[in-house]
Formats: sequence, structure tokens, C-alpha cells
Amino acid sequence: MKKGLRVAALLGLLSGCTTTPPTIGDSAPQLNDRRAEQAYQELLAKYSDRAEIYDGFDTRLFAGATFQSLEFREARVRRQSQFQILPKPRVEEMLAKEHTEEAQFNEFHLGVHLNDHRFEDFADRKRSIWRVVMVTPQGEVEPLSVERIGRSNLDMRAMYPYLGVFWVAYRVRFPKVKQDGTPIIPENVSYVTLRLASTLGHVELRVHAR
Repeated sequence: MKKGLRVAALLGLLSGCTTTPPTIGDSAPQLNDRRAEQAYQELLAKYSDRAEIYDGFDTRLFAGATFQSLEFREARVRRQSQFQILPKPRVEEMLAKEHTEEAQFNEFHLGVHLNDHRFEDFADRKRSIWRVVMVTPQGEVEPLSVERIGRSNLDMRAMYPYLGVFWVAYRVRFPKVKQDGTPIIPENVSYVTLRLASTLGHVELRVHAR
């Protein structure tokens, strides 16, 4: 009877476990304008997804990704301008840059946390254990580049609050069009998936495409 109670207690504790790393340090910054904050968080949720890889009860990987749609890019710039009180010409310059990059790439902001830092090698495309692809209804697409931005900081977390203190951010860029000029993501496609796969396991981060 006592053994059964101990097992039940253990299961109860496990059921209460979260699927995110423990929160350490300051919370992600938020705007004082509550409506603007809520609107941004809703848009972030639309274009973001999170997933984990476990080995039993041990965490291998936490990952979060945000698709850089034009709608999200503009919202991110507006958010930065509100935090930093940027002058209008600077905001217009930043928006123009975002429009140019959105026309060139299908891009994800990727955040990862691995307990074993040896496997945090996404940017080393020749030797990385990870295969990174974007999946659409037409098939898989290989990235043009995977750039390590660096460890998360308050500025990053203001835009992507799912990043923990010890997470690392990457910029993952895919082509915008095929060799024949047709879009990689057709107009009738609503969702795309960023897949990270290795011998540790795999995750699929599914987000709105527009």
C-alpha cells in the first residue's frame, strides 16, 4: 500500500513538471501600453512555435522559432521603436530594410537551449549533427544560411520572450523562389514547418506562413 502511494506521489509530481527550462534572471521586457503589448504577443504566437526533445526525463533540446513574415517584421520594428523611442526617419529606414530582406528570403528566428553544448552547432553546416529544413506541402527546402546571432539578452527577449537566459539565437534563411521563379511558399499555403533533426531526436515547429 505504501509503495503504491509513493508511486502515485511520484506520478503527481511528474505531471506537474513544465516543458520549459526554469526561469532564471529578469523577465522579458514588456511595453507600458497594454493594448500594444497584447497585440504583439498575439502576433508573435501566430508566427511562432515551440518544441522539445527528451531522453526519458532528461532534456536534450528546447527550441522556439518565429517566421519572419512581413506582418511580423513590421510589428517587431514598431515594438523596437516604442522601447527605444526612435525618430521617424530611423523607423522608416528599418522598415525599408525589413521589406527588402523579406522579398529576398523566407526567414526564421530560431532559439535553442541544449544541456550539452557540444550539440549546439547549428551554424556549422558541414559538421553539424543537425539537419535543418523548411517543410511545405511541396516538400523540403534546404537553408541558404544558418547564422549564429549569439546568446539571448534582454533586447532579444523583448522581441522573443520564449528565449531563456541561456538560450542561443540563430537566423535561418531559406530561398524565396525556386530556380524557375515560382514561390517556395505558394499563395495558397497557410502553414510551414521548420524541422530540426539529429541523432538526438527531431522537432517540427509549425507556424503560419502569412
